[in-house]
Amino acid sequence: MIKTALVTGAASGLGYELALLLAKDAYKLILVDINAENLTKVKTEIERDFNVEVLTLAKDLSLPNIAQEIMDDLDNHQIDVLINNAGFGLFGAFAETDWQRESAMLYVHVMTATHLTKLVLDGMVKRGAGKILNMSSLAAFQPGPLMSIYYASKGYMLSFSEAIANELKGTGVTVTALCPGPTKTAFQETVSEDTKENKIKFNMADAKEVASYGYKAMQKGNVVAVPGVFNKFLANLPRLMPRNLAASIVRKIQEKNRED
Repeated sequence: MIKTALVTGAASGLGYELALLLAKDAYKLILVDINAENLTKVKTEIERDFNVEVLTLAKDLSLPNIAQEIMDDLDNHQIDVLINNAGFGLFGAFAETDWQRESAMLYVHVMTATHLTKLVLDGMVKRGAGKILNMSSLAAFQPGPLMSIYYASKGYMLSFSEAIANELKGTGVTVTALCPGPTKTAFQETVSEDTKENKIKFNMADAKEVASYGYKAMQKGNVVAVPGVFNKFLANLPRLMPRNLAASIVRKIQEKNRED
């Protein structure tokens, strides 16, 4: 029986790379992204290179109840793999940043991802099989001055994933939180529209390698996946120092990455 995977943020970056890995393993794909043009290009490419069916949904995941709309459009199609990958960042002091973008970020990272998980989980549990990959971040392990909402939302996704992974033990359903460091994707170009230099340069990883690491972790049912030895060290570092010191270090890194 052909299994179906739903991937958000699939038109570029890690979502695109994960879609390719799923196609290689002969999954039927449901690809969701706000960028309809890129989504169509990805669909054409995958259908050309792999013998799999690809459905696309151009959706704004920052809208309330968009997860339910997606499932309604799919007529509650069986989902065997869910990858909550969509996301973006925003750089700046919280007192000065734009609330509309921050609210949209919270909907994409937290509300829509959580709601999609809720909607597919019942069927997975009843079938006794299913895999969920939630895109967290190295940012989840410490507070993040100058990207406070982004760091907090990724901390939520890590905690949420670990909690429901524990709840789902013995059901045949696994949940994995992928926690990469900075990765070469379009995300880096949209971290901030207002700074002269908004591309994070420190410890940059390749999207294809990160996606492969996360995909393997999901297939194995690993709960937390942190790609890279240095990133594993950074993930554990906040446990060894006062949290206010960790916050100060993150701030210095953020400022350094955006110097002229």
